[in-house]
Amino acid sequence: MTIRFLLNGEPQEVTATPTTTLLDWLREKARLTGTKEGCNEGDCGACTVMVTDPDGTARSLNACILFLPQLQGRAVRTVEGIAAPDGTLHPVQQAMVDHHGSQCGFCTPGFITTMATAHLNGATDHADQVAGNLCRCTGYAPILRAAEAAAAAPVPAHMRGDAERLATAPFHVPEMSPGGSGGAGSPPVAPSSADALAAWYLEHPDATLVAGATDVGLWVTKQHRDLGPIAFLNQCADLRGIEADDTTIRIGAMTNMEEVRAFMADRHPSFSEMLRRYGSVQVRNAATIGGNIANGSPIGDSPPALIALGATLHLRKGDARRDLALQDFFLDYGKQDRAPGEFVEAVSFPVQPDMLRVYKLSKRFDQDISAVCGAFNLTVQNGTITEAKIAFGGMAGVPKRASAVEAALTGQPLTEATAQAALPAFAQDFTPLSDMRASADYRMQSAQNMLFRYAAEMSGTATDVLEVRT
Repeated sequence: MTIRFLLNGEPQEVTATPTTTLLDWLREKARLTGTKEGCNEGDCGACTVMVTDPDGTARSLNACILFLPQLQGRAVRTVEGIAAPDGTLHPVQQAMVDHHGSQCGFCTPGFITTMATAHLNGATDHADQVAGNLCRCTGYAPILRAAEAAAAAPVPAHMRGDAERLATAPFHVPEMSPGGSGGAGSPPVAPSSADALAAWYLEHPDATLVAGATDVGLWVTKQHRDLGPIAFLNQCADLRGIEADDTTIRIGAMTNMEEVRAFMADRHPSFSEMLRRYGSVQVRNAATIGGNIANGSPIGDSPPALIALGATLHLRKGDARRDLALQDFFLDYGKQDRAPGEFVEAVSFPVQPDMLRVYKLSKRFDQDISAVCGAFNLTVQNGTITEAKIAFGGMAGVPKRASAVEAALTGQPLTEATAQAALPAFAQDFTPLSDMRASADYRMQSAQNMLFRYAAEMSGTATDVLEVRT
């Protein structure tokens, strides 16, 4: 496949295998070795690059799990392209020098590109922005001081020009060939619409669909899988975006998790906060809500919250569409109610008062896989629980609704005593496993404690409090 994109302001036309990562191509072919390989799984941030879409949206992404076809028609900036053409340092580069933000230097290129992207976007939540960049030397304090010092500096002119260059350069994306296989030895397909994807996927139901590649990327870099026929969905603009009216919120499958997080901040802030911890900025910028659901992981984090919101999944196979409750999509570990050739088109849920609370428990606070993720959404009228929607990840082989717990709560007041009386129902809903993240007993007690926390929060008791005893 021939991929056309901008690299540090210069047009590129690259022919490569579909699963060539940007990191490998940069280091081995372009000889731009400032971008480092650390974990090769999207966790350390050493390979962070800036990617700009034709609409001007700039995102920091992990190059190690970013396939070259995902760059079609986009602009990439590596650490070598952050300074001005005349060599003048970018404000974040100068600030890193002034505030001694680098020691061994291995992680520094990733920090620079992350900080430069945040600077371009006017972001001021510096700790969150660099949370996906790991450093073993500095303790982060000088890096955060550098980010704060650079925040007020103007954005250099060369950092704003990529979108204009994309508009004038010959980066037309070819229409997908209906007869193309995308298999080994032939170009992958890049459908330009959901209609084109549906027609092709019907003929190639065993194909791998690549959305954000935050999971598929590891299949290649860690497991060395042959993906077979491949379709890259990044050109399907009609699968991306959030629509909301007075009754329903609908999220397209290709909407990335950072867009979902930002949208939820005012409507369901607890959901938004969980998504902040779900993954780094780089991961959230790539991962899609459709991919997170379709992957079917019991620890995927977003399905419990969506189930608690009463979400409906919208599936498509050819010209046929069907809807089902999201909770019914997950059948067993690694098995979903999805026919061959059928794909996730969108997920929707009703507009509702915010009674949702989502609790993520993990060994590392940020960007770690959940031991338990619980989502609680109770409707209370005249002091009585009239409806309960509770779902957990990490408690079963699938994201699962706590039906017995819901039944024990319904018709009761939302009090600590009610929560206490409902505890035995957890054993009817779940038989958790012990693994490296938590024991079965720990998971069960943690899930039960989350119900107590919800009852306390809904009564107005502060729960995010650090008590210091002398």
